[in-house]
Amino acid sequence: MTTTSSAVDSAMPRFLDGRPKQLFIDGDWIPAASGKTFQTENPSTGEVLAELAEGDQADVDRAVAAARRAFDDGPWSRFTSMQRQRVMLKLADLIDENIAEFGLLDSMEMGAPVGLGDFGSPPSDTMRYYAGWPTKLHGETVGNSISESMFTYTLKQPVGVVAAIVPWNGPLISAMWKMGPALAAGCTMILKPAEEAGLSPLLLGELAIEAGFPPGVFNVVTGFGETAGAALSAHPDVDKIGFTGSTVTGQAIMRAAVGNLKKLTLELGGKSPDIIFADADLDAAVVGAGMGVFGNTGQPADKLHAGRGQCIKVESGAVRRTGELERGNPARTRNIFDLVVSLVEYAGSIQPPFEVPAAVHPRRPDMFADRERCRPA
Repeated sequence: MTTTSSAVDSAMPRFLDGRPKQLFIDGDWIPAASGKTFQTENPSTGEVLAELAEGDQADVDRAVAAARRAFDDGPWSRFTSMQRQRVMLKLADLIDENIAEFGLLDSMEMGAPVGLGDFGSPPSDTMRYYAGWPTKLHGETVGNSISESMFTYTLKQPVGVVAAIVPWNGPLISAMWKMGPALAAGCTMILKPAEEAGLSPLLLGELAIEAGFPPGVFNVVTGFGETAGAALSAHPDVDKIGFTGSTVTGQAIMRAAVGNLKKLTLELGGKSPDIIFADADLDAAVVGAGMGVFGNTGQPADKLHAGRGQCIKVESGAVRRTGELERGNPARTRNIFDLVVSLVEYAGSIQPPFEVPAAVHPRRPDMFADRERCRPA
């Protein structure tokens, strides 16, 4: 994305038109059955961006029923692989056409610096990659060792209705990672975004209509994990769950999926730790680790570990690197440090001690530094 800071200073996403954002179910925009809404806020300013429909069990039932109809009886079940490819490629083109809008929405709602919320690759590229798969998914004939008169083959078929539950630290690209394989295989789906970041997924619903997806193929239910997310996880007509988030929530989803033995794909907890060994070039290592820790305003699931003998040097280098980062509104500056969706104090209260600062709060620069553990042995 090449949007300049001067351009985004005066820009306001078209999608933020002052009207409450409804659920996208069966190709239409509808309010929550309960009539409830909740607010989504700009974490940099505290400003209320929009009112979102608060979906719960009744709305999940409607969304799953729509997805089931589209899969069992709707035109999607009769789409050829080439037809699925065409609408997915059209959606990728529409994402490109609206990428500035997506960038602003993600920046304003979950704090991603403009241009960095795509995790380094255009989200449309992910959709285009998966759009190439519908024409390449096929079975095979199998040599039969029982009888020459028997013809044996495999046939790959879509799982059915997929529920995708995505986190707040990359709502658009996370949606692409879940949507792409499900739609390419011929499944229908319900996307449940994090309550802190529902705007980009809802805009995807608008573009899905324009791209030509039949009603019910792609649905978006905004709401809270303990209601909408739990209802999806336990729903008997959902055939598969794709979830990215905490280990505790993943365990709850596994328990809920037992009823109909749902297939599960879970990406849980922190990953990709940076480990700095004794023979490392500390200056280079700190710079690289700093991008892993602070990229996307400190929201990647990365960790930094160093041995006792290096901990003081690594900590001082990390603090120095932190001081060089620009702070401010991520929608107006290309910084990589800002207040993010969840309060840093809360994150500090639930995480174990870090050997070096995993994030540095502007008012509490030492809150994540466990200095006792950084003392040389």
